[in-house]
Amino acid sequence: MTRCKRNPEGPASEKRRQFLGYTGAGLLATVLPGCGNDELHSAPYQQTIALGQQMIRQAVTDPSNPVAAISVAMVKGSTVVWQEAFGVASVPGQVKATPQTRFNIGSVSKLFPALAAAILVDRGLIALDTPIVKYLPTFTMLSPEYAQITTRHLLSHASGLPGTNGRNLFTFEPVAGYAADTQAELANSHLKHLPGELAVYCNDGFTMVEQIVLAVTGQSFADFVQSEILAPLNMTHSSYLTSVPSGGSFSLPYVNGTQHQEFVNAYATGGLSSTPADMMNLAQMIYGGGVFQGKRIVSAAGIAQMGTDQTQSLTINPSPEWRWGLGWDSVVQPALDAAGVRGWEKDGGTAFYSTEFFVVPNSQFALLVTGNSGYNARAIAETLVLSALKEDGTISSLPAKVSTTAPPAAPGPGLAGGAGIYGNSDAPYQVLANADGSLQINQWDADTRGWAQIGAYRFRTDGWWWSDTDTASYRLTVVSGNDSEGNAFHYRYLMKRVVPGAGYAYLTLPVGQQLVARAPLDSAWQQRVGTQWTLTNDSPSAVPIAVLGNPPAFFATLAELPGYVLYGNEDLRYQLFVPVSDTLGGMSIKVPGNFGRDLYDIRFASASATTLTIGSSIYSRI
Repeated sequence: MTRCKRNPEGPASEKRRQFLGYTGAGLLATVLPGCGNDELHSAPYQQTIALGQQMIRQAVTDPSNPVAAISVAMVKGSTVVWQEAFGVASVPGQVKATPQTRFNIGSVSKLFPALAAAILVDRGLIALDTPIVKYLPTFTMLSPEYAQITTRHLLSHASGLPGTNGRNLFTFEPVAGYAADTQAELANSHLKHLPGELAVYCNDGFTMVEQIVLAVTGQSFADFVQSEILAPLNMTHSSYLTSVPSGGSFSLPYVNGTQHQEFVNAYATGGLSSTPADMMNLAQMIYGGGVFQGKRIVSAAGIAQMGTDQTQSLTINPSPEWRWGLGWDSVVQPALDAAGVRGWEKDGGTAFYSTEFFVVPNSQFALLVTGNSGYNARAIAETLVLSALKEDGTISSLPAKVSTTAPPAAPGPGLAGGAGIYGNSDAPYQVLANADGSLQINQWDADTRGWAQIGAYRFRTDGWWWSDTDTASYRLTVVSGNDSEGNAFHYRYLMKRVVPGAGYAYLTLPVGQQLVARAPLDSAWQQRVGTQWTLTNDSPSAVPIAVLGNPPAFFATLAELPGYVLYGNEDLRYQLFVPVSDTLGGMSIKVPGNFGRDLYDIRFASASATTLTIGSSIYSRI
């Protein structure tokens, strides 16, 4: 979903802008649920199933953070060997979840626009590497390079689109027109990087596939997927919630004493409601090379394209472990790769749900786990997939877990110009050189409007900076070269290395880009510092309105970094903008991966305007 997409470091308290949801923010009230129903098919994987039952029951009954419901299914070949639901679908009524209970699977939905595009390629209606303006002549942006964007760029997070249209993304009643609203928003936006230059998680790319499907077929995206994918796959408990459902069993969020139904109006990027068992039909088609129960849904070439590493031609790629496919987060899943097995992974989150989907094509094996936010879906999924592969003899033993213990200290290289402020799409970092040779990392804190220390780190023999109390490690990486237009670039990134999931592999990702001071703000921008702004054009049922209470956004500055303005709130998070003119604030960073994701232009009608536009959201000055 964000966030149709999770934080790669694990569960976190993140907001709609990141399409990950409100995990851990204390907004999903649950009670200790009872036991779930199960439909176990006999024979294989009894050890793995027992392990999974233990892990999931522990999650739903965790006294520190209980999860209302979790559902899981596992398939081998053409047989679903396990499907089981735990906990309650309805907290007030204590209605038990069943394998037929539907969950919003967030960004796992991104596989469906990728499949839709592959089907359109099969039919000769589009080509992956043709600019999308051929199919969408009304599509336009303020950056002229928008005309270079292809469908491949959209599906591999390399388009350069700003990120996520936050308006009416998650709501408690259906809101139509999200894709058209996104296209209209993009007409007033700039690209954040050149198409194909880097890959940074981008929900709007998948939303634009909705517009392509409509343009070339005359069908809405939801109708096309229903008729061409869901129906042929017998996914009878799956659909986009374009209206209030009249029947069926749904997991329902219970928030602040009230039960709701969550609607994700960004259908292609995160809007499918489904069950794990239904998704096992999709898995069979995927490792069946496009064929399900003797019926071809899409070409084998289309499935192969989805599973092909799309990162090889990127100009900027400091995170080699992040191997995007088309729709897939990873086509070389790191934990499985450590075991010598090729696996494909997609995860997702919405405001209230978290999901992990693994397919191991050569073993004809897949697993999906989904549930209310608050549990570590990746850790459960990785553990169970590797356990199953060991149990069926695919691997002889589990891979060794990587170390999260700091190695011995080594002489430090010094910061060599690396001290300073690092911007991202979350909240800026500050890197300092301490007198004792350690590296201090701080992050800007909205509550104090100042810097909060993350820790002090010493250089170690493995070339990373560690503390003795943090399992993450850091380093500074410089990326230089020339872009596709021949312009030289030189970016310094603060890199963070973490051990997500079950602990079998490192993930290295840039969490900030070093910024240099600029000329002081002019009077128009100085007058905005300290002002507060409130969102005016979301639906009253939008989650930030109904749950967060529409928190005000504000302008601030950093004394350590002249010439920038910092804007945001707990929903948008806090970004540094570059004043382009008295009426336009532009994006300041190019950060691949997940920490340069949802960026925006800030627009004012005049220097003294009392309303501003960010994306398609309108804010008024308080």
